[in-house]
Amino acid sequence: MIKNVITIFFLFYSCIACQNQNITLVKDGSSNYVIILSETAQKWDSLAASEIQTYINSISGTLIPIVSDNEQILENEIVIGRNKHSLNLDLSSVKDDGFKIKTENNKIFIAGKKGKGSLNGVYTFLENYLNCRMYSSEVKFHPSQKSISIPEIDKTENPIFTYRDVHYYDSFDDSYSRWHKLTDSEDKNIWGMFVHTFDQLLPPDKYFHEHPEYFALRGDHRVPEQLCLSNPKVLEIVTEELSKKIEANPKANVWSVSQGDNYSYCQCTDCKKIDDYEESNSGSVITFVNKVAKKFPNKTISTLAYQYSRKAPKYIRPEKNVNIMLCTIECFRTFPIDEDTSTFGFYHDLKEWSKITDNIFLWDYVVQFTSLISPFPNFQVLQPNIKLFASNNVKMMFQQGAGHRNASEFAELRTYLIAKLLWNPNVNVDSLMNDFLFGYYGNAGKYLKEYIELMQHELIKCKAPLNIYGDPIFALDNYLTPELIDKYELLLNNAEKSVLDNTEFLERVRIARLPLIYTILEQAKVLENNKRSMVLKQNKNEFIPNPQIIELLNTFETTTANLKDVFLNEKGLTPEKYISRYKTMFSKTMKNPLGLFKPVNFVTSPNFKYEANGEKTLTDGKHGDENHKINWIGFEGNNLEIIIDLQKTETISKVSADFLQTSFSWIFLPKKFEVSLSNDGHNFDNTQEYTNTIEITKEETLSPENAFIKNFACNFNQIPARFVKVKATNIGICPLGHPGYPFKAWIFTDEIVIE
Repeated sequence: MIKNVITIFFLFYSCIACQNQNITLVKDGSSNYVIILSETAQKWDSLAASEIQTYINSISGTLIPIVSDNEQILENEIVIGRNKHSLNLDLSSVKDDGFKIKTENNKIFIAGKKGKGSLNGVYTFLENYLNCRMYSSEVKFHPSQKSISIPEIDKTENPIFTYRDVHYYDSFDDSYSRWHKLTDSEDKNIWGMFVHTFDQLLPPDKYFHEHPEYFALRGDHRVPEQLCLSNPKVLEIVTEELSKKIEANPKANVWSVSQGDNYSYCQCTDCKKIDDYEESNSGSVITFVNKVAKKFPNKTISTLAYQYSRKAPKYIRPEKNVNIMLCTIECFRTFPIDEDTSTFGFYHDLKEWSKITDNIFLWDYVVQFTSLISPFPNFQVLQPNIKLFASNNVKMMFQQGAGHRNASEFAELRTYLIAKLLWNPNVNVDSLMNDFLFGYYGNAGKYLKEYIELMQHELIKCKAPLNIYGDPIFALDNYLTPELIDKYELLLNNAEKSVLDNTEFLERVRIARLPLIYTILEQAKVLENNKRSMVLKQNKNEFIPNPQIIELLNTFETTTANLKDVFLNEKGLTPEKYISRYKTMFSKTMKNPLGLFKPVNFVTSPNFKYEANGEKTLTDGKHGDENHKINWIGFEGNNLEIIIDLQKTETISKVSADFLQTSFSWIFLPKKFEVSLSNDGHNFDNTQEYTNTIEITKEETLSPENAFIKNFACNFNQIPARFVKVKATNIGICPLGHPGYPFKAWIFTDEIVIE
């Protein structure tokens, strides 16, 4: 008993002692503090002083004056940066744009050594000790209180990464980036050229016609997609052009000399000899870039270790001023990189690069490019992957999200978490997520946390590969099954109900629901005999558009209409265009008078990657839209040839088929479309044909959003027949000058309509 009483008294007096050590900045709406700033303060220290003044005023209604360090030293001061009042502050442990926050008696010191150090310290002070938040560029929070007290502080923080870029919508707002210690628009001025620059330094439009030897040899032909890095003239032109650009922008320190975004690396004898010797296609890249770097010793020359050049070279080493931009594009996001054996050896490549250089820029991907808005449960890998990068000589980080494109799934939450991790990879992510979810969504945060965790749990349980080119339809059998979608919808319903009295929280929850709505809309295109199928069967021969899908499409339209800069994929698909395509697809559905559900025999087989629902696809009454991954059958390099059995003799007047052209994905319209008829399935005649005359444009090749559907048709003069043979002639290989040359071209077809 006596022991317990002593313990209670000890705890009581400890608490009293702690209270006595608190510093009272503001009491009952007034303060005797001043903010000290150097008379010659640089812009970032000046901003730091202004920010702490503004936030304290917003919290308490008290405006603390900012005074010069030429004033006499007072008892109650907030000292910002290095100045005459902080001469004795020890900053020896502060590095880069790190900072120290320290209290001494009634003084508060917040200072860095250079750059934004003091500003970074102020934002940490505001967040950690005054409970202010910036959840997004538009959603900020500060408490409202008449008095402000803080505990004793002695904190030093240094960043793990010197360059921290989160490529999401909010991070393009400088006030947001500065609060979260990310690179802002001024920091990015270090770049003179940023990634995929070969065609800027040696433009194909200028040189290819007269000097094809400057460009990559592919098979027997030169193609204007990459450079021939062993050609001395290429080095001469590139360095001359780079010199001009540096002269025009001398303040920029980092210049990218890097491959184009394709696989068309040079296979000429000299380039291949280097790559074979180095056992990697990075061999010729580093050999070339090293030569460029030696000509510009005072600049950093950045180059890509990306796709074909990702593997480190065996012998050659990057020059000291060569920056290696290593990319994780092939990796899956179900498990952390160092635990996942299916990530194409990236972990090994990271280790090898880290052995030969400490100048690594890591380009990571935290979004699904093909469906920015669809569910992408990758939260479980964010921290372990960033910690892995930090432990392997990575100094610069670029986390590629949806860029300027708004409304991607939980974009605000991802930006918030990743920003914190890039400053300190060891933060408590669970606590950060809880803080964000309840701060940004109010009471709905509880249900959204359950929603995130359930989807993440289901993904990990089924071990499905989560990659950046996925689609909700690909997840139909794992973390986005119809049964799981029922559970997800229930959680989102509860989230909405919990904030019905708060219009701001409710709107944010409805935006958070968009990915699930999009998932249901996409899966409706392929689901059959399901409450969420695109069409519902009324009776044997009657089908109607599903009212639930129509309602969801309308909800999707009204919710996205109030948002700006919304895109559904990396290439700029807008909600308006998506909805228009969906409605067009609806208008075609189940319109195949004679051929509906009739059996199809493939004379030539489609490629296994794109066989949709097999032979049923071509007569199932459902049409594909401009997304080539859904409801389209693909033939790679060979012709399409099928026979449809109408099962009885019918009078035929027209046979048509939809074909897709998206040359960006190496998919082209057929050269010719032929239809012939038969009564016995063996002897076909009455052949009609349609010849394609549509040219392939450069715009189509640059973006999948320029894809289009062309209906090819052959007319007949009321001819009786039971069997219909359809043939479409493939162009064979991608055209010369196309990025896919000399690889095989694709034909994509969908519904064969017989009238």
